[in-house]
Amino acid sequence: MTEQVTSQPSAEKKPVEPTAHFVGMHAKIIEALRIAEFGVPTQAQPISQRGVLLETSRNRLTLSTFDFWTAVSVTVPVETPVAKGYSLLEFSEMKKTLAAMVAGETKAVASQTPVSLAGDLLATEHITLPITTLDIHEFTHPPEPVPAMVTVDAQTFLTQLNRVLPAAGRDETLPTLTGVQMTLQGETLTMAATDRYRFAVAEAPTTATVTPLDNPVTTLIPSEVLAPLAKRLKTYEGPVGIGIIEDDAARTTLSMGDTTITMRPLEGRLPNPTTLFPTECGLSVQIDRATAARAAKKCQALIKAKGEGGAPVSFGWETDENFTLAPRLGTTDDQSRTKGMTVPSAIIHGSADVLENGLLALNPVFLLDALGTFTSDTITLHIRRADGLKPVLLTQGPDMAGEGYRHLLMPVRLAS
Repeated sequence: MTEQVTSQPSAEKKPVEPTAHFVGMHAKIIEALRIAEFGVPTQAQPISQRGVLLETSRNRLTLSTFDFWTAVSVTVPVETPVAKGYSLLEFSEMKKTLAAMVAGETKAVASQTPVSLAGDLLATEHITLPITTLDIHEFTHPPEPVPAMVTVDAQTFLTQLNRVLPAAGRDETLPTLTGVQMTLQGETLTMAATDRYRFAVAEAPTTATVTPLDNPVTTLIPSEVLAPLAKRLKTYEGPVGIGIIEDDAARTTLSMGDTTITMRPLEGRLPNPTTLFPTECGLSVQIDRATAARAAKKCQALIKAKGEGGAPVSFGWETDENFTLAPRLGTTDDQSRTKGMTVPSAIIHGSADVLENGLLALNPVFLLDALGTFTSDTITLHIRRADGLKPVLLTQGPDMAGEGYRHLLMPVRLAS
């Protein structure tokens, strides 16, 4: 997985003088540092690992960082450097210094300010300042990126990734469940996440870079790495390359233009969705998504106002045509007198008799997360049982196959 820069005994190592030289625009250097920060550890021994390795060659500057789990490489065009060189500089200091060197300038002027580096000397037109150098001998070099096996449209990748991220677990005692599983098979990328109470699966079409994959390859990437990355992809328009290696040096690389992010996967695998997602149900109800989201927000606010954190919300029939969504608060008598907000709905399959006591109770936070992952005006709830034993399937259309995205929610068992 890792490769040391040199294997010489430490007693024989001589300090490496910083030799990177470049001239580039302030905005481009700052943007590259923001991306490289994904690979900077907050705490690491040796301290050199908290540096950014700058490599200049021809008219390109490459910034590399590595926190032993995530390796980032960003290449930006710069003016022709004096010579090929390397400098390992303290990341945080360099970032803060660059910001301080344009203090007092307008945003437009700051972005177009030329910045130069000569070894460890950072300079603008107005000021020159040395940056702390770190021992390159103690810096563990990032692993080689995995060549892209397929490419995916960036905005499609982002949309589908954001759909599964809310379902990823947060419990560090169950590390496998804190990841997003990615599987490449044929011409499809499948992403999945679960925290035991919900399970989301999204698919995206891919284009093979060489030949279509004969056998599936799978990786499990920490959601804490993918969540901030998703924010960085909001404005990226090009393709995202994906490369996966499953052997002893397992790693996954996402490439976006001149940026590569290589990640070490979590151990383990998520359950096979095909064994969990239903293919038959007793009741399918199509509901208005926006109205359901408004109702869920009101219910969640009322639960908070009443100080009954953890209380569920419940769907129930107002008439044969409409669902209502209400908070389950107080005593049985209180609940019987509570009237929920009407959510336009229509039964498209089965019978309402499937609902035990005419109610379906769900966690309001999980429900809102799920509603937010869909983009259609309506979604369909596929209900098998409402006694807490069978998860409810949410899909964008009436088909249980999900049209590229499916979301399972575990009902909350109501007290008898």
